Amino acid sequence: MAEPGTTAAGTAAGAKSPRERYRAQVRAEIKERAWEQIATTGASALSLNAIAKRMGMSGPALYRYFAGRDELMTELIRDAYRSLADTFQAVRASGSGGGVAALAHALRDWALADPQRYFLIYGTPVPGYHAPDDTTAISVEIVTVLLDAWSELPSDPPASTSDRPAAPFEEHLADHRQWAAGHPAPPAALRRTMAFWTRLHGVLSLELAGQFTGMDFDPALLFEAELEDLLRD
Repeated sequence: MAEPGTTAAGTAAGAKSPRERYRAQVRAEIKERAWEQIATTGASALSLNAIAKRMGMSGPALYRYFAGRDELMTELIRDAYRSLADTFQAVRASGSGGGVAALAHALRDWALADPQRYFLIYGTPVPGYHAPDDTTAISVEIVTVLLDAWSELPSDPPASTSDRPAAPFEEHLADHRQWAAGHPAPPAALRRTMAFWTRLHGVLSLELAGQFTGMDFDPALLFEAELEDLLRD
């Protein structure tokens, strides 16, 4: 039976009913208020009752849209991961080549555009919260894009170092690649991807946390220098 306000044909075609549209709008506003609260008090202090008060709703009324704090937190985390994954996919699909450097710059632009979103997924874990598996699946998309990009670069060492034994961490990654989710990247690409992730996130986390304030240098140039070192390695 069709929802009130819709025809059976409209419902069959996938059109949302007025009730469904209203519910989507309220959920979107709740998430918007949640981001505002996180920016003010931090993710660990996220409170549905406080959001309900700001929206002029009762606590029980808001719980009709999100069952609890963890469900709302999951939605925010899922949205954040999805946003970065889509950003990376757009870079790869662009006419600029979508290589490692383009992905690095896209990562920095994405982080600077919304530091709270960045810290929600790459900052200190929220006490007592455990993300469901589907959020991990989205994060794997992000890693896969990086593994693809690094795998496209030459991995053979120069002739003068061709007899050099693999570094201990490279050997370790060869047998500990669960994080790569079955990606066939060679050991060198695995190591480079891990270095990209740790070094560039290190710079970004310090910059966004204000740790470079008063040090009288440009964090953008530090980020670029780290990227150049990674590409030169």
